[in-house]
Amino acid sequence: MPQHGELDFLADSTEPTSTRFVTFLGPSLKRFDLAVTTTSLFYGKSLVADLQQGISAVIGADDVEEPGYLESAFKLGEAEAEELREFLRMVVGMPYFTD
Repeated sequence: MPQHGELDFLADSTEPTSTRFVTFLGPSLKRFDLAVTTTSLFYGKSLVADLQQGISAVIGADDVEEPGYLESAFKLGEAEAEELREFLRMVVGMPYFTD
């Protein structure tokens, strides 16, 4: 049992990543400032961070197509979520699993 002031690490790893920073406007004029980080840590999914709202989610192609997922994860209305969905379809891949 850790004593006061001691950290009990459950995991601690470092690995190469690739991060794409992108800003865009959709027809709704909602501005998206995103950081999309690709790593093998999330089984082929990407870590998508909305830099304006301070919200992030691990997202794969399956999540992009899940009804209501982007609306809930990023606190968006239907029109704004569709704009984000259109962008994410271009940048997130299908999940893959390793043993």
